[in-house]
Amino acid sequence: MNHFARLNDVTLVKDMIKEIREFEQEVKIMEVCGTHTRAIVESGIAKLLPDNIALISGPGCPICVTTQDYIDKAVELAHRDNVIITTFADLIKVAGTNTSLKQSKALGGDIIIVSSPLEAVKVAQQNPNQEVVFLAIGFETTAPIIALSIMKADRLKLENYSILLALKTMPAVIEELILDKEVAIDGFICPGHVSVITGAKEFNFIANKYNLPAVVAGFERIDIIMALARLLQMIDNGISRVDNLYNRVVKVEGNLKAIDVMNQTFKVEDSTWRGLGKIEKSGLMLRNKYRKFDAKNKFQIKLVYQDQSSICSCGDILKGKKSPVDCDLFAEGCTPLNPKGPCMVSEEGSCNVYYEYRR
Repeated sequence: MNHFARLNDVTLVKDMIKEIREFEQEVKIMEVCGTHTRAIVESGIAKLLPDNIALISGPGCPICVTTQDYIDKAVELAHRDNVIITTFADLIKVAGTNTSLKQSKALGGDIIIVSSPLEAVKVAQQNPNQEVVFLAIGFETTAPIIALSIMKADRLKLENYSILLALKTMPAVIEELILDKEVAIDGFICPGHVSVITGAKEFNFIANKYNLPAVVAGFERIDIIMALARLLQMIDNGISRVDNLYNRVVKVEGNLKAIDVMNQTFKVEDSTWRGLGKIEKSGLMLRNKYRKFDAKNKFQIKLVYQDQSSICSCGDILKGKKSPVDCDLFAEGCTPLNPKGPCMVSEEGSCNVYYEYRR
């Protein structure tokens, strides 16, 4: 059976759902990617599962794990006279300590929404007398195109382009979650988009080091149901392995050209994740050759940090310790139109997804 026929095979789906519902152990499966969370909630898959199988959302939403002080730095730059901020759309809604980029734009900040960092390079070419800063957030999925923007700016000898860097990588944060005994995850649905770049091999440590099963899965309903069925089979048989069920897109070795571009431009560093804290070797920094494009080095940003108490549960939700509906603010004080935390801002944020499909 070819892949497209399999995606529409109703009998196959029914058989797998039956197998899943007959599973008797209590288990917790984490889907790391925010797009998987959306697909699971939108399709109603979670409602098909028996009570002993818990699906929990992980920290695979780049907006959600971007720290408050990063937003503060971006806001500070946005208020400078000679700076143009370029950014992905969702990020402007995330609150910093006192304000958001959206509010800064309303007050006259020069902020341009782009769909790619290569557009930001073009903005820099068109505005040679202004500094153009791209807000470089995301995971391995966006890192290659950000790296290409740096390489292009270097080739063009653009002195007015830089990035405010907060790129993060997946393996280290997954390892952090495995080691958190409060989370106690029994298996992983690995991030599909990230795996396209890194390859399925990047997650072999889950099985080899920690004896847990994992599956790289696509985003169709049957992809996710197949992933769940395979994980439960491995758990039931005591098998620790990483299976690639998304091999129509994901290769074992990944996208070698994208990996090469990333490695030429970035090197690994420690990184702070919103709600999770500092995680070793979970971020990317520019190599010395390209440090001139680092906005943190280029601009002297002075910030006065203010601790703000909040009952937002985004940190625990990102760790899988709480569901969005467990937060006291959910759908009351916190909505997509009035978000109190980053998990409600992004379309990949679990709070945003649960709010949209709450009825």
